[in-house]
Amino acid sequence: MKLILTCEHAFNTIPQEYQALFINAQEILESHRGYDPGAFDLFNELKDLADFSFFHETGRLLVEVNRSKGHSNLFSEFTKKLSGTSKTKLLDQYYFPYRNSVEKQISSLIGKGEKLLHFSIHTFTPNFNEEIRNTDIGLLYDPARSAEKEFCINFKRNLKDQNPELKIRFNYPYLGKADGFTTYLRKIFPENYIGIELEVNQKFVNNNKMKSAFKQQTFLALKALLK
Repeated sequence: MKLILTCEHAFNTIPQEYQALFINAQEILESHRGYDPGAFDLFNELKDLADFSFFHETGRLLVEVNRSKGHSNLFSEFTKKLSGTSKTKLLDQYYFPYRNSVEKQISSLIGKGEKLLHFSIHTFTPNFNEEIRNTDIGLLYDPARSAEKEFCINFKRNLKDQNPELKIRFNYPYLGKADGFTTYLRKIFPENYIGIELEVNQKFVNNNKMKSAFKQQTFLALKALLK
């Protein structure tokens, strides 16, 4: 099974051309709304396992590459006010190049008869709207797809073997079949594609770095499933 690793919310970077839209927004950009703290660090830890890896270089508040075109949160409050022409430019500059590059690579591998695991790395804030999210790791998948369910069961087992104290939940804090890049790709590739989002609690993150022990545990748990 081939592994494609992605990280959609690696950075909060806003290109110079659009920085005027984000005046006085630095606090928001540096929060969980601006990017996924620690996600890129974990992505880099796992990259050696991947056949191909992709990360998005600009912030999600410019345009959200983990949402479908037309979704209400595709553009943030900072970019929703832009004209239709300007929004199209954003999509052409930042949204489609990233998504198309990932989709093209998946299509190429599946076209060669390969079975493919797409592992998308995210982190989540422990406290959201005054709700304490009582889990360490969320594994998001489509329950209707047996291969995705089986992978998550096995990956959870491997993680628990590495660290029995970890609290791991399926389809939490989000539903795996909700709108997202993996959900879109499942429709494009109904066969030989397994799309999993890994959501890690940001309590494991300090200064945008994931705890070393956790990174190693995740690496070993994933490696064992790629043999």
